[in-house]
Amino acid sequence: MFETLRTLVAGANARAEEQVRDRYCIELIDQKIREADGSLKSAKYGLASLIQRERSETRQVTALESRVADLMTRAKAALEAGREALAAEAAQAVADMENELELRRGTVARLESRILQLRQSVEAANRRLIDLKQGAVAARAAKREADIQTRLGAHVARDTAFDEAEALIQRVLNRDDPFEQSQILREIDTGLNQGDMADRMAEAGFGPASKSTAADVLNRLKSQN
Repeated sequence: MFETLRTLVAGANARAEEQVRDRYCIELIDQKIREADGSLKSAKYGLASLIQRERSETRQVTALESRVADLMTRAKAALEAGREALAAEAAQAVADMENELELRRGTVARLESRILQLRQSVEAANRRLIDLKQGAVAARAAKREADIQTRLGAHVARDTAFDEAEALIQRVLNRDDPFEQSQILREIDTGLNQGDMADRMAEAGFGPASKSTAADVLNRLKSQN
């Protein structure tokens, strides 16, 4: 029972997290880009520090090489002058400097290797950050479009004006013609009281018509002439 409840709670938390991510996806993308930008800046500072150290060590190596060359020249001159003790001291100083040179050259080599690796990492991170920023622009545009479509779809779904307008149009189109209806009513009323029976009989040739017509008047005028 406890395991089931824990699974349900975990599922609810996961769904809630997904909903939050979907709702605030643009804000999360911007935050992650800021974090990536911060990491890239830190890497750049680290690279700058390594380059600075490498240049300092390189200057030290150059200075030591110059001092070694100078002492070697002086020691040679001391030997030629028979100053072997002084030449021996110079030789010891040269040996110490050469040992230091070896260490510093190793340090420079390691720094150069680390600089190369870090520079490649910084360049790769910079390219990824550019891609992320471009992707964020596309994601922001897609999110705006999706929000507009969602709002439009919801508005159309709940707006009954369309249905009401269509129903009114159909009602008007299907409405009976009142003039035709009144004519039919008169015909029905006439048929019920049989007031036109004499005229109908006259039209059939049985007796005179009950009402005068224009033709009757013209016939009378002709007969008077």
